Amino acid sequence: MRTEAMSFLKLTTALRTRHITMVQRWFSSATQEENKTQLLTSRDSAYANAISPRTNVNSVQVTTVSGDIRRMLSKEALPFSAFLTDTFGRRHSYLRISVTEKCNFRCQYCMPEEGIKLSPRAELLSTEEILTLARLFVQEGVNKIRLTGGEPLIRPDVLDIIAKMREFEGLKTIAVTTNGLNLARLLPGLQKAGLDLLNISLDSLVPAKFEFIVRRKGFHKVMDSIRKAIEMGYNPVKVNCVVMRGLNEDEIQNFVALTKNMPLEVRFIEYMPFDGNRWNFKKMVSYQEMLDHIKQEWPNFERLPGAEADTVKLYKVPGFQGQIGFITSMSDNFCGSCNRLRITADGNLKVCLFGNSEVSLRDQLRSGATDEELLQVIAAAVGRKKKQHAGMFSISQMKNRPMILIGG
Repeated sequence: MRTEAMSFLKLTTALRTRHITMVQRWFSSATQEENKTQLLTSRDSAYANAISPRTNVNSVQVTTVSGDIRRMLSKEALPFSAFLTDTFGRRHSYLRISVTEKCNFRCQYCMPEEGIKLSPRAELLSTEEILTLARLFVQEGVNKIRLTGGEPLIRPDVLDIIAKMREFEGLKTIAVTTNGLNLARLLPGLQKAGLDLLNISLDSLVPAKFEFIVRRKGFHKVMDSIRKAIEMGYNPVKVNCVVMRGLNEDEIQNFVALTKNMPLEVRFIEYMPFDGNRWNFKKMVSYQEMLDHIKQEWPNFERLPGAEADTVKLYKVPGFQGQIGFITSMSDNFCGSCNRLRITADGNLKVCLFGNSEVSLRDQLRSGATDEELLQVIAAAVGRKKKQHAGMFSISQMKNRPMILIGG
């Protein structure tokens, strides 16, 4: 393939008086050196010019070449797609796809008490559209996809979606975030389809309090699902707990104690503001406060190393089987290493969980857009991603979707 690419380069050099134009080439800071020899189509040239005021650019020669040849050369020259690399050099290799707006819980931090107005079915992504978009993102470098909702396991064809995604070359990890209500029953099928990772929401270990938070019964079914996941070899099983003052902050140590004899990763999540969840700063329990509370019981609670793009700060009580994570979006954001993009159930691309800027990929698909045209839309959205979110007080005043309509 490299020999063919070099032969093509020699040919285009000989014909450059007819076919070569000068444009400003956009390089991601993460891959600048590797990109210097990549050839672009004329459409790529227009995009590079459009975004050049916001990026560090270099002037290079660009040849109009066929799509097949450009893709061949791209595989040689690009370790990661420029389409998914923002102006701060962040490479977005993790895609979260909401597959439904429906949920069988009514969690206080996720949706308004009065519920939400669901989108008409015709406005939601079809299975084919989900797979088309997922495949395109994987081809451009996404190696992890998480299915969310709503409650993703409500969707009747979720097993088929996972099984078909499992066939995508380059996709390393398929994950699901679930409330766990129906998980135990579906786990054998999910594992057979190719599910790699599980996050299960559990905000209280007290049945009555659990029901108050989620506004539904189901505590014992969720606990059964956690035990079933462990039995089936998922390790760690990640347990998401949104900590809210006056509701469940008194259970922090009890959750930590769960990790003594179980391969769990309990993730304490700072309470975040979304439309309709009545967020209040006084209800938020910060990472540092949670940490101090845990160290009162376990002074040797120790920090673990994590990957650069991790959203979670990992800790462990020495000798315990499991570990603890903190999602510190409010008090200590991790925007600088964010590698996540989101697609809502109605097909909108969100480049930031807390941003209210969205672009419809569904409408592009249904208007007959080619892959190249879709990539231009995606790249433009990624290129507009800000350095960091606006801060919890500003976010609380912004118009955004309820969490259930974004995808947890």
